[in-house]
Amino acid sequence: MSNPEVGLLQTLRQRGLLHQVSDEAALSAHLDSGVGAHAGAGRAVYCGFDPTADSLTIGNLVPIILLRHFQLAGHTPVVVMGGGTGLIGDPSGKTAERQLRTRDEVESNVRSQMRIFGRVLDFSDSTPNRARMVNNADWLTRLSFLDALRDVGKHFSVNVMIQRDSVRERLHNREQGISYTEFSYILLQAYDFLVLFRDHAAHGVRQPVTIQCGGSDQWGNMVGGIELIRRVRAVESARAGGETERGEPHAPAFCLTAPLVTKADGGKFGKTEAGAIWLTPERTSPYNFYQFWLNSADADVVRFLRLFTFLPMAEIDRLEASLQADPGKREAHRALAREMTRLLHGEEELAKAEAAAGALFGKRTAEGDGPFVLPEDLLASAPGSTHDRRLLDGVGVSLVDVLAQTTLAKSKTEARTLLMQNSISVNGRKAAADARLTTASLIPGNLIALRRGSKAWHITRWS
Repeated sequence: MSNPEVGLLQTLRQRGLLHQVSDEAALSAHLDSGVGAHAGAGRAVYCGFDPTADSLTIGNLVPIILLRHFQLAGHTPVVVMGGGTGLIGDPSGKTAERQLRTRDEVESNVRSQMRIFGRVLDFSDSTPNRARMVNNADWLTRLSFLDALRDVGKHFSVNVMIQRDSVRERLHNREQGISYTEFSYILLQAYDFLVLFRDHAAHGVRQPVTIQCGGSDQWGNMVGGIELIRRVRAVESARAGGETERGEPHAPAFCLTAPLVTKADGGKFGKTEAGAIWLTPERTSPYNFYQFWLNSADADVVRFLRLFTFLPMAEIDRLEASLQADPGKREAHRALAREMTRLLHGEEELAKAEAAAGALFGKRTAEGDGPFVLPEDLLASAPGSTHDRRLLDGVGVSLVDVLAQTTLAKSKTEARTLLMQNSISVNGRKAAADARLTTASLIPGNLIALRRGSKAWHITRWS
């Protein structure tokens, strides 16, 4: 939760969520003066999300977390779905031209992504600073090419635009290059900011949207939005006989970024052997989502607690002390996995994920402590093999013989060694050195689940 005695920007910095700010002193004063204004809705801050897929990954989660911190501090978060910009594609961080998506694909992705935000942000009508969601297709698809050139492009210098890293690198790559379409993306994102600042009421936002947030790779695009607002306001003011742009001490709009998250070992955050970790259950099951956070490296877990959870800093400090005192206890890891799974998938799915983890990895008595059930995603992803069910009749078959036919042991000798080391589990229970598999070993689906150590699984199917 946000601490009312600590400024929002300081809270974000303590949690590692603050990387760049366009004018920190002015923004801090702007936020302080906005609390309680606009019928309790504070200032309005937005972040845009381009629908390049039907879901978002945990890499997209940081800006959503940022919006939630703003909401907890009394401000209004605005989610901008990129139904318009998604038709073009942001060149930032891309080494090659994006493949253009059809309007139907983009609209379908927008609809699919929308459900994610309600897990983190409060959209309820009873909340004064309830979150808003808009689609930039509503204004970008009505913007004519001539209007874009006259009202937007006129305020941008090509000399400055080609100095941006994402553009310069592509310009120097003769094989790829950059199209005028992607080169112009910065104009569209800047125009989003101008529309939300100037025409907010037409899109259901009660106050001007004066702040934009996002990842650090968006800094250039964000600054472009601030510059467009400043220049357009100066022109409008001059036409009205008012103050010129030189007379304005501060830009009327602000932006801030969070750092792009990386892992301590230099690996990509949110990537596993199976691929990206997604925020919807169809893409990444709640069980796998839970396991991703649970398996965070010791060097990353406390940082992830600060970045992604809303646990009080005092509790995170306590968990850090617990990690340092007894790493094997893994209290911080479990707290991270629980908080994140609860946040994105709810209490019921968290309970299921923990139950599945308990069945797969917990200590089980010889007498049993409930049915052993394999999560569907483990059944689909773990290596497997098929065996003759008749081998299980009577006294059954030696586990040593079966292990040698799986991915867990290369030979019977290695299988015996693993069993002697107490490294093999059968359906979640440690196996004895002389263990045999019988029909009593079968679990629903005529399966027997074998595990080496804590993570290596092999599913045997008996038919």
